Amino acid sequence: MGDHVRVIEVPEPADPRLNDFRDLTTADRRPDRPGGRGLVIAEGVVVVRRLLASRYPLRAVLGVPRRIEELAGDLAGHSAPVYATSAEAMSTVVGFHLNRGVLAVADRPTAWTAADVVARARRVLVLEGVGDHENLGSLFRNAAALGIDGVLLGPGCADPLYRRSVRVSMGHVLAVPFAQLPDWPADLTWLRDSGFRVLAMTPAEHARPVSDFAGEPKVAVLLGSEGPGLTPEAIAGSDAAVRIPMAGGVDSLNVATAGAVAFYALGSFG
Repeated sequence: MGDHVRVIEVPEPADPRLNDFRDLTTADRRPDRPGGRGLVIAEGVVVVRRLLASRYPLRAVLGVPRRIEELAGDLAGHSAPVYATSAEAMSTVVGFHLNRGVLAVADRPTAWTAADVVARARRVLVLEGVGDHENLGSLFRNAAALGIDGVLLGPGCADPLYRRSVRVSMGHVLAVPFAQLPDWPADLTWLRDSGFRVLAMTPAEHARPVSDFAGEPKVAVLLGSEGPGLTPEAIAGSDAAVRIPMAGGVDSLNVATAGAVAFYALGSFG
């Protein structure tokens, strides 16, 4: 293989060198959950490539030879082991069929603080109660595409580094800074004191169109969970309730779709 990547052939699924990749349905849980090791797991060439370019400390890569060959240029310079095996052996190790053909595992770096995330931000996304991993991953992908500088997580949110969230985000969760808000909803006042106009997304008819705030220099878009939406306390802690005008008969959008429309309407991309 070119680019001076040393590939280690590991034909046997039971080889202990592959333990980081074993039984991924439990291994990617939080460290405080049963079976969880708190590892960051990337699946597929595109997502692995984004992991390799991120700040996340690489532990190892496992893949079929063809996929590893595609990543040779990205792997050059990394000291973590690169293991090659068959598709059948990979399925046995991870516990399910993986048609993407390559995985990478990394450690979690030191977490950002909310102050880190907002320090140089103009547009931030604030989430409350978004517990669905796929919605969370989609929100991060949309945030990366449309110029959101960071994500702040209120209560009830899933872990953005779960394997499914990383996959659905196409690896963009590894590039968009995020942090927990420890004092909810008081941290919304902190955001306002930091110069952000906090906009609470709601389908309520009295809310203003989100596009009314396109000229704001610093905006925080507040989104709630699928179904119940934001709590009254979160809406009360915002500067304004805003909505996306829609055709009659439709009262709401999927939370990730609503976020994308709002980010675009605020002119946060480009």
